[in-house]
Amino acid sequence: MPTIILCPGEELALAQAPTHTRQELAALKQNIVQWAKALGFQQTGVSDIDLAESESRLGEWLAEGHHGDMHYMHKHGVKRSRPEQLVPGTTRVVSVRMDYLPEQQPDAASLLDHDSKAYVSRYALGRDYHKVIRRRLQKLATRIERHIGDFGYRVFVDSAPVLEKPIAEKAGIGWIGKHTNVINQSAGSWFFLGELYTDLPLPVDERASAHCGSCKACLDVCPTDAIIAPYKLDARRCISYLTIELRESIPVEFRQAIGNRIYGCDDCQLCCPWNKFAQATGEDDFAPRHGLESAELSDLFSWNEAMWIERTAGSAIRRIGYECWLRNIAVALGNARSTTVVVNALESRLESESELVAEHVKWALAQHQGRTASSKEKADV
Repeated sequence: MPTIILCPGEELALAQAPTHTRQELAALKQNIVQWAKALGFQQTGVSDIDLAESESRLGEWLAEGHHGDMHYMHKHGVKRSRPEQLVPGTTRVVSVRMDYLPEQQPDAASLLDHDSKAYVSRYALGRDYHKVIRRRLQKLATRIERHIGDFGYRVFVDSAPVLEKPIAEKAGIGWIGKHTNVINQSAGSWFFLGELYTDLPLPVDERASAHCGSCKACLDVCPTDAIIAPYKLDARRCISYLTIELRESIPVEFRQAIGNRIYGCDDCQLCCPWNKFAQATGEDDFAPRHGLESAELSDLFSWNEAMWIERTAGSAIRRIGYECWLRNIAVALGNARSTTVVVNALESRLESESELVAEHVKWALAQHQGRTASSKEKADV
């Protein structure tokens, strides 16, 4: 998790929380839900800050090393599971949901393992959601402040040690599915989460109940078997981790399974039965940019660093850096159909100044050479 950075207006208001009656707080919560809806959030819920159960599960997961190189997962100790330690005075968390699917599911599914096109996780096709949701949440906080006066709060959007999924579950947004994503019974799982930590003792919502039942579609479909048990993910095997979080060489044993996924992976969402209820977003900010929703791998591999910087401006993709971008595409090109265009694209970066990129390019070329040799053997027979 990146270092906590406060944007203007995000600072915790330190004024003592005003006293409100139960009826006033109930009315305020109703207003918050309506204000949030007007700001583009599809759902809003409120939870308390008791995350003891989740703290225990997180501790076990970390002890087993399933977080890989994501050292930030344990860097802040129990602040992640104890909101009142992260932001003193916090008694409630307002959790919001914003849908982001930019297209209908069949369009996305048709690109999986395509023989020449790239697959980018649908959440990263448009504007960086951190910026979009943070600004909307700040507007929500400002609206509350105008209504009741100063109150203690802090806005979070995947930007600090926050257990956003358990919080969302407690707030009634949805339940944590077997793939460890949050699922809403009427909206599926294609949505972002954001939180407003506050000292306002608002009425809490009922915790969402689980409805995965006996379904194990996500476990069966995961290309790298990263979902090692229901509700348990080994990040070290996850394509999202391998293509986004990992900064080193991608383990060879996972490269073929990655297919054409150059940034993240949506397989477990695409197969989830509950996503038949998901609707394409109306948010312009999440509309695909620069043709990334169906771009040719060879074209993306030809971007120089200046082009990459320009075309990933304001995008979540920027966080992986240019070198890892090329690393990921090299792997995908190694899995692509053997054509002159693909092989030439790889050979153009064979002498890359980056050892990381060059190593993955050599692996990719070896894949094509192996297929050519295999095809020749079959022809001779």
